[in-house]
Amino acid sequence: MDTNNPVQQSHIPEWLKPGWLLALFALVFIFLLAFTFEQTRERIAIQEQLRLEALFREILVEGSYDNEPAVDVLNIEGDKRTIYRVRHQDQPVAALIKTVARDGYNGSINLLVGIKTNGEILGVRALAHKETPGLGDDINLSRSDWVLSFNNRSLDNPIPEDWAVKKDGGIFDAFTGATITPRAVVGEVKKTLLYFRDHQDELFQ
Repeated sequence: MDTNNPVQQSHIPEWLKPGWLLALFALVFIFLLAFTFEQTRERIAIQEQLRLEALFREILVEGSYDNEPAVDVLNIEGDKRTIYRVRHQDQPVAALIKTVARDGYNGSINLLVGIKTNGEILGVRALAHKETPGLGDDINLSRSDWVLSFNNRSLDNPIPEDWAVKKDGGIFDAFTGATITPRAVVGEVKKTLLYFRDHQDELFQ
């Protein structure tokens, strides 16, 4: 059979030619990818919300609030923070602030910082990060109790100048062989305390 015969080639349907087949496969792949994403997006969002609410319960004192912080949310336009308000009988109790330390060793570190209305820290938790396993991931409570060193701290304890790792003249421990990660977390927690101090009234309006 002469495959170079233009008469024979003309009998091949247009959609079976290599270029069209490649385009068809690409469209099918894109459709399947989009379908899978849509099917899993809601499930992923639900799992993330459940994990966030579990962290709320870790940080907050049981019986100290009667609202649902997960739905009492304040998103400030142009700000990287999300604020979950905690109340008891409609009175402010604390704020759970989701924030980002952007200067971690391997990129951004997502944090949740709980602060009482008197400016004291209820707790700090790492939400997501890409820090080095076995070194920087000591910010996870499941690996180390390092984040508990923030409990009950405030801008008066220690004073702002001492909010740093010991290598930088502060009071907070670093990790053996890893200073960048704790430095980033301490710096962001301090910034969050300053932000809360300066905006507390408007956050609870």
